[in-house]
Amino acid sequence: MTVIQGDQTARVGAGSTVRTAVIWRGLQAEIDRRAADGPLRVVDVGGGSGGFAVPLACQGHHVSVVDPSPNALATLSRRVIDAGVADRVTAVQGDVATLITAVGAQAADLVLCHSVLEYVDDPAAAVVAIRAVLRPGGLASVVLANRAAAVLAKAIGGHFQLAAAGLQDADGRFPGGDTALRRYDPVSAAALLAGAGLTVEQVHGVRVVADLVAGTVDIEHPTDDLLSLELALSDQLPYRDLATQLHLLARR
Repeated sequence: MTVIQGDQTARVGAGSTVRTAVIWRGLQAEIDRRAADGPLRVVDVGGGSGGFAVPLACQGHHVSVVDPSPNALATLSRRVIDAGVADRVTAVQGDVATLITAVGAQAADLVLCHSVLEYVDDPAAAVVAIRAVLRPGGLASVVLANRAAAVLAKAIGGHFQLAAAGLQDADGRFPGGDTALRRYDPVSAAALLAGAGLTVEQVHGVRVVADLVAGTVDIEHPTDDLLSLELALSDQLPYRDLATQLHLLARR
């Protein structure tokens, strides 16, 4: 997929949707940068049924998906067979706490950790494990829930007391059974990665407008205008900081 932004063409990946275009743009840029090195070794922590792993394998890269859910890994196994990439995808039942044992130290050129750190007991230890499996110069792609967007979503839905509670809570949690253990803002997210010795290179907002228009626009078949706007807003303040998720690219 390509998206035209002014006089530039941004490659955002064959597996992208309007909700993942920003993430794919960052991944594709790293893949293109390292094209001369041959296929990358990728570890997808919490990669589930292969939403990122299968398209990456279709590009020729070798992907290890580490996920605690046997059902998700079973779905992944079927998908890679259907896509003809079973020889390039390895499914490992585990989680970020067992990551080094599962894939080995300094085994990956690229580690994906998308929508995981909000739910683990010790996110700092998880990021240390991610750094440990990266080769020197390797890149971590981390996607986190954005606290500001969650608070605004509650308010827009008319849940003003919940919004106020989430705003005041140190971890950005809502009372009454919130499944997330924490949410982040750009500063706290970058500090988490830097604390483990990773150098944050980029911070982007994911789904700045896609979730806002989902009820009125067919985002499964988006127009080029919507895709281009989503990409353009992803790194512009204040829009970036209101996105549903934050995408950080950090290097070892």
